[in-house]
Amino acid sequence: MTSSPSRLPLAVRHLRTAAARLTAPLLPDDYLSMINQLWSARELRGRVVSVVPEAADAATLVIKPGWGWRFDHQPGQYVGIGVAVQGRFHWRSYSLTSAPTSRHGTITITVKAMPEGLLSQHLVRGLEPGTIVRLALPQGEFVLPDPPPPKLLFVTGGSGITPVMAMLRTMDVRGSLTDVVLVHSARDADTMLFRDELHDLHRRHPRLELHEQLTHRDGRLSLARDLERVCPDWRERHAWVCGPSAMLDEAGKVWGAAGLSDSLHRERFAASLVGGESAGGRVHFAASGLSADVDGATTLMQAGERAGIPMPFGCRMGICHTCVVPLAAGRVRDLRTGEEHSGDHQKIQTCVTAAAGNCVLDI
Repeated sequence: MTSSPSRLPLAVRHLRTAAARLTAPLLPDDYLSMINQLWSARELRGRVVSVVPEAADAATLVIKPGWGWRFDHQPGQYVGIGVAVQGRFHWRSYSLTSAPTSRHGTITITVKAMPEGLLSQHLVRGLEPGTIVRLALPQGEFVLPDPPPPKLLFVTGGSGITPVMAMLRTMDVRGSLTDVVLVHSARDADTMLFRDELHDLHRRHPRLELHEQLTHRDGRLSLARDLERVCPDWRERHAWVCGPSAMLDEAGKVWGAAGLSDSLHRERFAASLVGGESAGGRVHFAASGLSADVDGATTLMQAGERAGIPMPFGCRMGICHTCVVPLAAGRVRDLRTGEEHSGDHQKIQTCVTAAAGNCVLDI
């Protein structure tokens, strides 16, 4: 009579399990994952340690990165995160809010749930601690130099505070917090991210001046009207501005009119797209052998990801050029300018380009 598996000694059951795995057609990466899910030679991974509410519609994700992560990102950079939702991986980029230190062995990103954002809603309200996520290495040019300039001005709105929070935390950790003015706009005190921590930094660092513009109470912040009042010496400071597109556009005009564009640094969280749509069509991904029918508002990157293709990506707003792939045939439309491009293997940015008819991408 053969013993049932449940009656076999524990050591024997472990040996049988190991033998089964060793005889299966697995790759070396699979064996690494059996030992530790964060060990992978093919991709960068992380484990969600905790999800900390920051406001009713925002949360901070504390993530322990696996092999391949170096705690040397520059304050202000963003990181890509891929999470499985409804059986499919979705990728987005978020600013790192933690200082570049391995003291805790973790990194943080702070996410605001957008009404139309499937992934942001899941990250804020549905992500469980212990979840294994995919990561992309930090990128971005909206960074704080080391050492920082002697006089700084930060102007932020809403979730635009997130990259600046990494800068403030870094200067706090390094003891290099200089003469800093932070002008932050939020709807009200309850929705202002990091409010308690910012007030604590202000108490501990007398040279950090904090101005809150709560729009329900104070009205919208206008740089053309209010900048002289909230920061009279703004012309003497290097400025980092991050927030809604209208704020960034206004900053460009104000600093440009003063002849100080070189001292202004701006970060956009979304591409500025022109009105109208391209025709849409069928997108064929030549190397993968897959096709997708898309409308004219869907970017080629979104089309590929929905088809299950690991599309290259970085900022997702047409700045870093990480997403560039060759257009083998057909026509596409740049959603920022409305300009159309045809095939012949010219390289296009898939994150800001849509199909303008049938097209073929060499990926």
